[in-house]
Amino acid sequence: MIRNFLFSIFFFLGIIVISIIFLPALILPRKITLLGGKLMGYWAEICLRVFLSVKIIVKGKENIITNQKFFIAASHQSMFETFYLQTIFRSPIFILKKELLQIPIFGWYLKKIGSISINRDKISKENLGFLENILVSVKNSDRPLIIFPQGTRVLPNERPSFRKGATRIYQELNIACQPVAINSGYVWPKKGTKKSHRTITVSILTRINSGMGKENFLQNLESKIYSELNLLN
Repeated sequence: MIRNFLFSIFFFLGIIVISIIFLPALILPRKITLLGGKLMGYWAEICLRVFLSVKIIVKGKENIITNQKFFIAASHQSMFETFYLQTIFRSPIFILKKELLQIPIFGWYLKKIGSISINRDKISKENLGFLENILVSVKNSDRPLIIFPQGTRVLPNERPSFRKGATRIYQELNIACQPVAINSGYVWPKKGTKKSHRTITVSILTRINSGMGKENFLQNLESKIYSELNLLN
C-alpha cells in the first residue's frame, strides 16, 4: 500500500509539474510542446522502476516502420501505454475522449499537440467528421496516429473483439499498420492496486501492409496482438 501511495503521489505531481513547466510552450511551435509528452513517458517509467520495482522490456524495435507513413494499433490495459509509447514512437497522434480536452492545463496541452477528440456518448455532426479529421492530421504530419482497437482499457485476461472502426481507419488511410502488444494491466490495472516487482513487456510486432480486405485485416491484427499477449501472460 505504501508503494502504491508513493507511486501515485509522485507520478501525478510529476505530471502536473511537467504540464506547468511546458505551459509557456503552448504559444511556441508544436514540436517544442511535444517534448512534454515524451518527458511524461519517461517520468512514468522512472516512477514504476523506483516505487514499484517494475522492469520494462521493449521487444521488436527492429520491426518499427521507418521512412513511410503508418499508424499504430496497440492493446490497451492501463494508462501506462498512453504515456510510455511516446518514448518509443515519434510523438504519436492520439484519439481521445472529448472530456479530456476540458481539463485545465493538461487539456490545453492535448489540444496544442493535435490530439483528435471524439464524443463517445452520442452521434453528432462533430463525430461524423471524425474520420475526416484523422485523414487531414495524418496527411499533414509525419507523426503516426495511434489507436486502441479494443476501444477502452481491459483486464489482462480479457479478449474482446476489436472494434470495426479500426478497419475503416486502415482502409481510409491506406497505409501500413504497426501492431503493438502490451501486458501493462498486470502492473497498472484499470481498477485496484498496482503490483510491484513485475515486468511490463512492450512487443512491437511485424507490420501489416496496406491493401488487405476489412475482415482479413481485423482478423490478422487481432490474432497478432492476442497471440503475443497470450505468450506474455
